[in-house]
Amino acid sequence: MPVPHTSSTPLPGIGVRYDLTTREHRRLSVIAHRDGSRTLNAYRRDDPDECALSARLTAGEAEALIGALMPAHHSSSLLSTTDLGLVADRIELSAHAHWNGRTLGDTRLRTETGASVVAVLRRTEAIPSPAPDFRLVGGDTLLVIGTREGVEAAAVILGRE
Repeated sequence: MPVPHTSSTPLPGIGVRYDLTTREHRRLSVIAHRDGSRTLNAYRRDDPDECALSARLTAGEAEALIGALMPAHHSSSLLSTTDLGLVADRIELSAHAHWNGRTLGDTRLRTETGASVVAVLRRTEAIPSPAPDFRLVGGDTLLVIGTREGVEAAAVILGRE
């Protein structure tokens, strides 16, 4: 089965929007708000720019939906770290990002946000524990872990163009 097309977009002051295009070419998005709530959107099949459904979920409702979609007995999730006050997020680096071609250390991400990049996904390769001299490339997906505020601040920094 082909991998669905996904992307994420930092929304400064709001959170992060995650977009998914299904194998049936349906567009879905989830906005992860800074307060922990989520907005789930489904777009019309005949007009993928027009929203057919939008539902705002509390953090608890979103967690219940995640549990229904991905029961814990099927796979573990980094999101279970929320019990410890930590979250994990994937942040995609745009080809137009200010950091494209620069080193991870240049971002001062850990110093500025307290969040850590624990891995970088590049095409079909995973680079665990990238060092400060690791050179970022547009299209990289950074796996970032930290407090919710730290990860959101990291998304803003990495989204800089």
